[in-house]
Amino acid sequence: MDTLFFIISKLIGLCLQVETWLAVALATAAVASLFGRKRLSASLSAATFLAVTLISIFPIGEVLLAPLEAEYATRNMPEQVDGIVVLGGAESPRKTLRWNQPQLNDASERLVAAASLAIAYPEARIVYAGGSGRLLDAVAGRAPHPPIAIDVLSSLGIDLGRVTWEDQSRNTAENAQLSFDPVQPEPGETWVLVTSAFHMGRAIASFEAAGWQGVVPYSVDYRTGSFTGGIGWDFSSNLEDLNTAIKEWVGRLAYRLAGR
Repeated sequence: MDTLFFIISKLIGLCLQVETWLAVALATAAVASLFGRKRLSASLSAATFLAVTLISIFPIGEVLLAPLEAEYATRNMPEQVDGIVVLGGAESPRKTLRWNQPQLNDASERLVAAASLAIAYPEARIVYAGGSGRLLDAVAGRAPHPPIAIDVLSSLGIDLGRVTWEDQSRNTAENAQLSFDPVQPEPGETWVLVTSAFHMGRAIASFEAAGWQGVVPYSVDYRTGSFTGGIGWDFSSNLEDLNTAIKEWVGRLAYRLAGR
């Protein structure tokens, strides 16, 4: 059931990507033109051009991400921390395998924060939760997942004897479920959860559903700034933010309905 949920969620995610709809609109416009439906073709072409222009100029995705990031923006750190859970997603496995050197992506703040917390709380255990979230790995067989996060933490001076690497989970719900058993957090313990700010709300809900108690959120990797400061021409960055926002809002709804 978990694998089916994972595959369906990935397929829905592909369908929700904005570029998918832009490509469909352009393809439909081309077909309409071939069949003499010039008005329909012109309308679709104009709508696609307008959408690309608006996405390029305005940070629409940031508007949708802002309320998600604001949920757990305040940090009230306890004096005693028993453990730190860091969600995967900061790695670039394909580039790492090519260059034989740990490579990170836009979410690299997750690992920086984990190292910082590990230094601030030297007695705390550390759990890095995350395997491969690629659909191809689930369908065609699991590819080797390099221990990028472990290598990075080690290079930053963190004792690997403190670290548990959970490398089988493919999504947030599995992060919470599969990291619970090896850690067995006891009632009264304080565990800090590190993940991207826009993702924290869904992550907290998943951890609570998996049985974790009293998890303290530690949000990083903020993607939003002032709206006016984001006005310009940056199609790729704005498109990425918009896709991230759509994925997170839909994912939050799906998780809520599925009790995850």
